[in-house]
Amino acid sequence: MARSMHPALDATTVRFPDPRFPAGRGYLAACTLGIPATATVAAVARDLERWRDGVNSPAEYTAVLERARGHAATLLGANVDRVAVGSQGSVFVALAAASAPAGARVVVVDGDFSSVVAPFLAHGDLDVQHAPLDRLAEAVTPSTWLVAFSLVQSATGEIADAASVIAAARAAGALVLIDTTQATGWMPTDRLDADIIVCHAYKWLSAPRGAAFMAVSDRALDELVPLTAGWYSGEDPWASCYGPELYLAAGARRFDVSPAWHAWAGAEAALELAASLDLDAVRHHDVGLADAFRERLDLPPSASAIVSWPDPEGCDLASLTAAGLAASGRAGRARVAFHLWNDEEDVDRAARALGR
Repeated sequence: MARSMHPALDATTVRFPDPRFPAGRGYLAACTLGIPATATVAAVARDLERWRDGVNSPAEYTAVLERARGHAATLLGANVDRVAVGSQGSVFVALAAASAPAGARVVVVDGDFSSVVAPFLAHGDLDVQHAPLDRLAEAVTPSTWLVAFSLVQSATGEIADAASVIAAARAAGALVLIDTTQATGWMPTDRLDADIIVCHAYKWLSAPRGAAFMAVSDRALDELVPLTAGWYSGEDPWASCYGPELYLAAGARRFDVSPAWHAWAGAEAALELAASLDLDAVRHHDVGLADAFRERLDLPPSASAIVSWPDPEGCDLASLTAAGLAASGRAGRARVAFHLWNDEEDVDRAARALGR
């Protein structure tokens, strides 16, 4: 793995708000779209200049991607040869759905993000069962083939009891798929004993959209069918560009999707920064701000960096936007998120915008 380009930022020197995100004041939408650090902006600008000047090369992009793969492995607590790269999380989930035996029972969260659910529904002949998040472990039975859920729910910010769900799945012999797109970057996700962990990096990791990754267990490596196999799925992509043979890497690279190079130029810098952080400290900071905002709204404290509350007419979202704050609305609820670039001033501005 490449040596960090950010030696000044380690477990003992995390500062909030992080000065490498100068545009973060009033930005409460990391759960929708992260904003880039200065290093990420510089990496993207440098890549565009080199592309313009005709000096970029596929070999250089491959080196960038492999460094990014290493940082993704760190964030998910996986061996690098068990990490695949792609452009969208739903593509990785779709591989799991396409690999399911006909009629297999799949348990998902009722109201989870569509990318975690739709591929199983689109399969057409799977027994898809929807369960409330707080009863997900109970819904796993000996007939369950796979249980899939987002670690942090997009609409509400609720955090799944991953340990209990995984324990139930292991007892039933079921596979476990976890989407950490709304978690990786603000909380540690390197201790999940799952078979498939999927993450898109454009939210809390603040990478350009178009950079996603997946970690797989040995069992998943054996059972998933690499239906998206292409020239980049071989052990050496440059030796697997043409048929007639099928070239598949021994490890998770067999699930690689040909990378969107420009996105990964920025993602390498973003993932390197995230992998260098003390994510327990980040979680403490983010949740502390979220709970301070919840207190102003007379909401109970939570373990989540996302604050969500009913806003069926969109009035609160409109008030936040009118005050110059970036927020979002999902499923009839207003939603704000606190991250590296926020501090107590952002909490106060948001609360005052709502008359609190």
